Amino acid sequence: MSILLVEDDESIAIVITAALEAEGFDVARCDSIAGRDRLLLERRYSALVTDVMLTDGDGIESLGQVRASHPDLPVIILSAQNTLDTAVRASDKGAFEYFPKPFDIDELVRTVRQAAGQSGQAGAIGLEDEAGQGLPLVGRSASMQAVYRMITRVLRNDLTVLILGESGTGKELVAEAIHQLGHRQHGPFVAVNTAAIPADLIESELFGHEKGAFTGAVARHVGKFEQAAGGTLFLDEIGDMPMQAQTRLLRALQSGSIRRVGGREEVRIDTRIIAATNKDLEPMIAAGQFREDLYYRLNVVPIHLPALRERADDIPALARHFLVLAAGEGLPRRQLTEEALILLSQQPWRGNVRELRNFIYRLALLAREDIIDAAALEPMLIAPSRAEEAPTGGPVSLEQAVALWLAAHQPAAGTIYDAALAAFEKPLFTEILGQTGGNQLRAAQILGINRNTLRKRLVDLAIDPDHFLRRPV
Repeated sequence: MSILLVEDDESIAIVITAALEAEGFDVARCDSIAGRDRLLLERRYSALVTDVMLTDGDGIESLGQVRASHPDLPVIILSAQNTLDTAVRASDKGAFEYFPKPFDIDELVRTVRQAAGQSGQAGAIGLEDEAGQGLPLVGRSASMQAVYRMITRVLRNDLTVLILGESGTGKELVAEAIHQLGHRQHGPFVAVNTAAIPADLIESELFGHEKGAFTGAVARHVGKFEQAAGGTLFLDEIGDMPMQAQTRLLRALQSGSIRRVGGREEVRIDTRIIAATNKDLEPMIAAGQFREDLYYRLNVVPIHLPALRERADDIPALARHFLVLAAGEGLPRRQLTEEALILLSQQPWRGNVRELRNFIYRLALLAREDIIDAAALEPMLIAPSRAEEAPTGGPVSLEQAVALWLAAHQPAAGTIYDAALAAFEKPLFTEILGQTGGNQLRAAQILGINRNTLRKRLVDLAIDPDHFLRRPV
């Protein structure tokens, strides 16, 4: 079988040619679009392997004419421009596969063998031509390339996606990318933070309710499933969903319909489901805290987002990206020197991309010079920013704590009140239970709430009152 290789990097071309010829392929090679078109006129090939940046143009943009004259030719794209946009453009053109550089040569050979054996069939990945551009996913590391490739594989279908990763890694951005680039892009994107909704309201929020379904239900309420009709429903922090709501969610996914709280009518749902969590669900399943059958319903296509410490090479690009965003929001326009970017790349960033973003915004606001070097950056990196310390070194005020919490967590608009209540309740209940030695009746009396209410909130917040029995009253 004959393979056409279009690659302008001589050393890479030699390695690929040798690997393919060792597998018995006949390889023709050139380094330009013009050379490619000439060779395609001379003979038939089983597959085309092409780089993006060629001596006389863009290897992806010029594929239209190849598709017109050789519609059944599988195309494998190589690129050092390792961005989501490149992966999407490759998919736009019906690429059989996309390989970001550096790539595994053995994997490339296996893919070429598969493509050559499937000549005449449709490409393995594809996308609508009107795919979106400019999505805020930044990074060219190998781990992010794996994320980009997974995104391209779910764009033309409605398979349920489960996004896994630590807090602050950008799980909602991935969900938005899947929605904006997929065939449901003209429908609504509805995001729900399941951890921020009180347990007794989550079913109403998701599935809606009928008038009179419960005290305060003065009118019919359309839930998030119906609001997302024709689009995408993003269920964030799914690991914190109460068990009863998990049961109803499972039923909705199995049946393809929902029933509003207090209603009898079955409402068909037409929405893609994307869920996300920062928790390891398998131990929760073993502990009886998450339904195993729901896990398998959601975990059809898992996408693992790496922590920022696992892709430190992306930190300079992210930092520049956030400086541009900060300037667009009215903050002073700043630049970082190479030494400053190296220093940023050496930090642990336990809060991941969210922490880096907040730091860059703070840096843009407080820096004294437009060009920020390592010497100017270092004092800000070691400055105290913990919630238990005020800028003066004394105890932080409640107002300062709220400001720090908002800056660190940045809850989505429309969820701030519930998220803040949940964040405040847990340390409050923990402190009072510590004072009472785990005595829930006394804790409820001190708090001024019903004991049953306290017990329910302890379950919702995953607080074990027995933990405090060992502490003195």
